[in-house]
Amino acid sequence: MMRLCTVSPCYNEEEVLRQSCQRLNSLFDDLEQKGKISEQSLIVFVDDGSTDSTWQIIRQLAEENKRVRGISLAHNVGHQNALMAGMMTAREWADAVVSIDADLQDDLNAIEQMVDAANNGNDIVYGVKVSRTADPVMKRLSAEAFYKLLSSMGVETVYNHADFRLLTRRALDMLSEYNEKNLYLRGIIPMIGLNSTTVADTISERTAGKSKYSPAKMLGLAADGITSFSIKPLNAIFYLGIVFLIIAFIVAADAIRAMIVGETQPGWITLVLSIWLVGGFILLAIGIVGVYIGKIYKEVKNRPLYHIKEIVGKQ
Repeated sequence: MMRLCTVSPCYNEEEVLRQSCQRLNSLFDDLEQKGKISEQSLIVFVDDGSTDSTWQIIRQLAEENKRVRGISLAHNVGHQNALMAGMMTAREWADAVVSIDADLQDDLNAIEQMVDAANNGNDIVYGVKVSRTADPVMKRLSAEAFYKLLSSMGVETVYNHADFRLLTRRALDMLSEYNEKNLYLRGIIPMIGLNSTTVADTISERTAGKSKYSPAKMLGLAADGITSFSIKPLNAIFYLGIVFLIIAFIVAADAIRAMIVGETQPGWITLVLSIWLVGGFILLAIGIVGVYIGKIYKEVKNRPLYHIKEIVGKQ
């Protein structure tokens, strides 16, 4: 039978942890009774430098429940890095790992379908959102626009899939070979190329606490997704530069014509608008190039993604 691990990154999740653990434990009981997972299966919580009592609760849960293990990171490294830390550690304990957020808004019933799909020869099983009515309207609209934008940029991704997925030990071993410092797992994992499938994921409302993904963090994740997998923004600068040169030649030709026929106008409005337009484009171009240079800077330093301070739970 499959040894299964769930991995849940946690940042200030004291309000939902006990309930989440209880629900996951009930699911594991059911899957064990059905003979689909081993009794050695584990529930893993990764504390990403929380400032509340999250780690204390994880320690208590590990003492109370033999299934629970906790991983404490030395400091806050962000959701993607914390998720990577949990998966890379848990692959030593399991045949397959399911990543799921600690608030359990993803459909727990889909985990059984993931296990079945893995047993049928799929190394990667994506949870794809079929209903997002529990999400705010703006979040739904922005998420859909983001997936379409990624597709237009040539980034291989799974539409309406976030970080709810199953990876077998073989897929995790291959994932460990990707040494990128700017992690965007939704783009990296499809590049592995192993057999994959999807299961339906119906999002439910949060039972307690608040989402830790602020608009600023979501924008940052979107920027990482685009700049880590596509150079089209750089190409767009080049082509936009050509457009500006064409416009400049047209304006120059019109100015020469006006001087020849004696229709010269002061044109200060046109001049000011041109300065602002060209200045804005230059700043935008420098900013986009700067983002890519910043990513190169992070990559060449080759610093570790995380440091594990402590692991609790029966081992």
